[in-house]
Amino acid sequence: MKFSIVVPAFNEERLLPATLDGIRAVAQVFGDGWELIVCDNNSTDRTAEVARAAGARVVFEPHNQISRARNRGATAATGEWLVFIDADSAPSAGLFADLEEAIDGGRCLAGGSTIAAEGSFQFRTAIRFWNAISRAMRWAAGSFIFCRRDVFSELGGFSEELYASEELELFQRLKALARRRNREIIILHRHPLRTSDRKLRLYGRGELLGFLGRLVLHPRRTLRDSSACRPWYDGRR
Repeated sequence: MKFSIVVPAFNEERLLPATLDGIRAVAQVFGDGWELIVCDNNSTDRTAEVARAAGARVVFEPHNQISRARNRGATAATGEWLVFIDADSAPSAGLFADLEEAIDGGRCLAGGSTIAAEGSFQFRTAIRFWNAISRAMRWAAGSFIFCRRDVFSELGGFSEELYASEELELFQRLKALARRRNREIIILHRHPLRTSDRKLRLYGRGELLGFLGRLVLHPRRTLRDSSACRPWYDGRR
């Protein structure tokens, strides 16, 4: 098995069917060398049932935390490469083809993708800013991450101390390892990932700016407290 596609999902029964159908359609570029795993992160809706109906293998993580959900999915994976995709995101066949091309080059350790700037003006502006930072700093957005499975295991996966920004912390460690081993971290950009702007729509600028303010003033405390990271954990969908 070359690719294990892991989708963490908390109360995602509404968006998950389209996401999984889309993944299965475009993953055909990988031939038969892939598997689809959904980690039900203690959902209270039909997330697990919907995932099984779509043909995914379902694992369960009782602690509601994105890091633990991704790590739990990774422990069930059998592929040489882990590909983490959020439940509100839609990769294209072009993005998957770029992914395979990047790793077949032999120097890639891990990477991610830029995000398609679609949706509201505020979301498009934020995404363009993020894409520039992502490519410059080689930080991957959590909605699309790929990593060699042995490297992921060696580094201990995502930090389970963090309830947000866990992908940035992981990529700091990945970049350090890549430098030591003369390997590359690649941010794909020819076929950006489509993802939803639902956090902005559901929470609005006021709540999100409040979170950012707490993050700036007390970063360590905020990122280690699930109640401070409400846009990820209060179940609003």
